[in-house]
Amino acid sequence: MTGRGRESGGGWGTEAFARTVREEADARPRRWVGVGRIVMLGVAAISLYLVAPSVLAVLESWPQLSEVSPGWFLVVLAGQVLSFGCLFVLQRKALRTKAWFPVITSQLAGNAVSRIVPGGAAAGAALQLRMLAAAGVEATRAVAGLTAFSLVQVASVLALPLLALPAILAGAYVDRGLVQAAIFGGVAFVVVAALGTVVLRGDRALVAVGRAVQATRNRLRRTRPPLTGLPERLLGERDAIRAVLGARWPRVSLAVAGKLGFDFGSLLAALAAVGCRPRPSLVLVAFATALVLGMIPITPGGLGFVEAGLAGTLTLAGVPAGEAALATLVYRLASYWLPILAGLVAYGAFSWRSRPPGRPAHHSSTTRAPPRRPSTTRRRSP
Repeated sequence: MTGRGRESGGGWGTEAFARTVREEADARPRRWVGVGRIVMLGVAAISLYLVAPSVLAVLESWPQLSEVSPGWFLVVLAGQVLSFGCLFVLQRKALRTKAWFPVITSQLAGNAVSRIVPGGAAAGAALQLRMLAAAGVEATRAVAGLTAFSLVQVASVLALPLLALPAILAGAYVDRGLVQAAIFGGVAFVVVAALGTVVLRGDRALVAVGRAVQATRNRLRRTRPPLTGLPERLLGERDAIRAVLGARWPRVSLAVAGKLGFDFGSLLAALAAVGCRPRPSLVLVAFATALVLGMIPITPGGLGFVEAGLAGTLTLAGVPAGEAALATLVYRLASYWLPILAGLVAYGAFSWRSRPPGRPAHHSSTTRAPPRRPSTTRRRSP
């Protein structure tokens, strides 16, 4: 295995990846614009229109950013940096690699794409897998590791409202909307945990799902070659995911707790920056609601939904509307917009480092012929 993306055995290097993409592109019918893309853009536009009033209320707080102390903003930013650091540790363990550079750059670049393109979670994951393949990470290991990471992340986000239930059950006054959000999060966590247990421990359910998906795909795409062996591949990836989570479970749990904890601390710092210190247990429900809204694959990174939901739930937690909008703006600047810029820089650094050896970073498309060496052989005189 080399750092240029070729696997020993020739299976999943950059050349094989590019060849697979070209073959799939040639097999697809030629269309100017895909119908699914048009529908996705339309749904995203309608969703942004519906949440526009709440987003505009948050953006109207922009002039008040000058009143926020730079020290507090640095604290908010530090929380995000530490949260991303735990995320890098988590993905590195899930991918079972010792390299840091491809893990960090691929995650930042994929995260940036997922926050720019509507429904961009798939595009971000594809870019991350492509960068990991170019760095020499085996495709099966990358898919299994990222899938395990996604399962752990979703389960941990849905479990956050459960931490606020003791304060609610203790009789503290809590708005009805926050109580409903906490109960919904707890029920969703139980459902996800039950499904995850069934999938990770049993074979029948996963095989049945694989057969159903395979049959549906072959029925809908009769012009394409039939898909075969999907249940067996799902079982193989399930076993790989179980192996990833099994031996490293304590460290994975610590990394997940650090990621969410530093992110939550960043939100608390944003509230403190605007002069508000509400009850942390109620802010935790608002924080969990924002994370769940960010998973909605309609707008890029939950844009609009997170702003509206976070500002609204912070208001229910007792934060005045103006301060809630300003705190939301400060938090989203550090957690949403700045990581996009970091992703662009990371992709540029990865591309520069992954260029073929001896090839300059910027070269002209026209190459000059090398100068001819003078001949050292003497012509014989006639």
